[in-house]
Order: sequence, then structure tokens, then C-alpha cells
Amino acid sequence: MMSLILDVESVEPRERRHVAAEASGLEELLVRWLSEILFLVEAEGWAFGDFEVREVTERQAEGWGLGEPLDTGKHKVSGEIKAPTYHMLSFGEDNGIWIAQVIFDV
Repeated sequence: MMSLILDVESVEPRERRHVAAEASGLEELLVRWLSEILFLVEAEGWAFGDFEVREVTERQAEGWGLGEPLDTGKHKVSGEIKAPTYHMLSFGEDNGIWIAQVIFDV
């Protein structure tokens, strides 16, 4: 998602911002996690280049976004995302690898 918004290679991991989400199942949890990240970008002006996920259960995810305050000149902002959607959302494990498909409202 971040690579759709800006050049993640230009983001320095100067600070960590707490990211947490709760939901009734994994698919909803994924959408809420992405929505929380988007809130930090849009409302609080953060640019993230990486994430550390501390814990994921069926109903909760917690971790940190690594980045710095958003600088539109430095981070080469290329797009805007309004929200992650449930449309055609798929999420699951295949041979030990988690794969997700999320369509964003732009």
C-alpha cells in the first residue's frame, strides 16, 4: 500500500509509530490494519518504509511502522488511497506463505 502512495526507498526509518488493530476475523483485521496505517499517513503526516509486526492473532494485530514525517518533496508522493476495501478481498496461507489481495479505493 505504501508503495502506491510514495517512494518507500526514500523513507528513512528514523522513528517508530505504534500500529494496532482489532477485528472479529483475519480478513477484517487486515482491512483495519491497513486503515490504521492509512490514517497515520493521511491524518498525522507519516511516511513509512517498513513495518515490524509484533503479534498477530485471529482478532488482533500489533506492531510498528518505521519511517519519518512525510515530506512531499523527499518522498515523491505519487498517489492517494482513500481506503482499503472488502471487494474481492482474499487472504490465506499457501505452503507456509501468507498471501493477500486487497483492492483500494483511490
